[in-house]
Amino acid sequence: MKIKFLMAGLLGLVSATAFAQKGELNTAKEEYEKYSGLRGQPAMASMAGKSLTTAKESIDKASANEKTATLPLTYAVKGSIYSALAVQDTVPTTSLPLFTTAEEALRKAKEVDTKGENKKMIDEAYLNLAQYQLTKGVKEYSAGKYDLAYKAFDFYRTVLPEDTNAIYYTGLAAANGKNYPAAISNYSKLVTTKYSKNAGVYLDLSSLYLASKDTAGALKTVSEGVSKYPANSELRKREIEISLQTGKEKEVTDKIQAALANDPKNKTLYYYAGLTYSQTADNYAREASATKDAAAKAKLQASKAEAYTKAGEMYKKALEIDPNYFEANLNYGYVILNPAIDAYNAANKLPANKQKEYDAAIAKAKAQFEQAKPYLAKAVELQPKSLDALQNLRTYYLGVKDDANASKLKAQIDALPANQ
Repeated sequence: MKIKFLMAGLLGLVSATAFAQKGELNTAKEEYEKYSGLRGQPAMASMAGKSLTTAKESIDKASANEKTATLPLTYAVKGSIYSALAVQDTVPTTSLPLFTTAEEALRKAKEVDTKGENKKMIDEAYLNLAQYQLTKGVKEYSAGKYDLAYKAFDFYRTVLPEDTNAIYYTGLAAANGKNYPAAISNYSKLVTTKYSKNAGVYLDLSSLYLASKDTAGALKTVSEGVSKYPANSELRKREIEISLQTGKEKEVTDKIQAALANDPKNKTLYYYAGLTYSQTADNYAREASATKDAAAKAKLQASKAEAYTKAGEMYKKALEIDPNYFEANLNYGYVILNPAIDAYNAANKLPANKQKEYDAAIAKAKAQFEQAKPYLAKAVELQPKSLDALQNLRTYYLGVKDDANASKLKAQIDALPANQ
């Protein structure tokens, strides 16, 4: 009888101990829930802090007891409490161990919670971890530690895979860290969402493809961007640039002309058509300057002049629709100015005994300079602080030997902000 009594007493002690540890688990859960309800309320900050401290003390005890240590709820509650502690702690050396403990507990919680009874609590705790990594990533990005920022943002993105900011931050950090495959992957995902700044993302994505020496991918991307954002000037310019680089001048010209056929009063489309021809002319000019063969150089110069003429026709049509179109005025003035500069430079290369020819050539160049003046002046009138506009107008004054006005323009240029 005595033995039985002792055995019964021992069983009672074991039960009481197990009950006590389950009590600690319940306390931890209740105090964490109390903390969750109070946090975010400045007047309740002290009470919330006390509840979180109590919750930690209780979950540490429950986690140390073999009866409750491996329960799904224990892992879930521990992950929740430690994730909250990690977010609150602003010191990396002490917050990181809290984060690591929380992450490990939540990993275990997902493994053993086969019935999904604690899924809501686990998911909410992961949001804490995502917030921790977001804050950490922002600090690392600001410090130029792009590789570390990418890892932090990528964790954030993993928790919230459809969050457009998470995808963007991850791609941005990867791009700055020159991790182009990761950047391309994230930006490619982002443009499939309703992210409000996707026009810029398409532009950045094309740049990433170019940095990866994938011009086909760059052109495909920017063309897709143009189709979605036809009014975006930067995307249009990029499409033209890449098309010309890849020898697809005809394709991009045909594309713009087809758009004009459907919308013949679209000044922007005329401007882009002009820009295509302008850049084609610039390409011919670069080839001509690098060519030593006289016949080949002459052919390239002729092609350049023809392209500038076509560009001028397009810019003029844009200005017929809107005389105050700054970019069209600026570029139309330039395509008229360019052959005038060529004529002026050619005249100055004539030998001294060719005075008659020199005078005739200078007179012709001056007449061409005068044709450009109205558009160059209009561009400055529309945007008086545009460096390109000021420089082009100054070139006109230099060409017609108006040193006084050229000096005034030089002073205006020098007065522009250094980052202009």
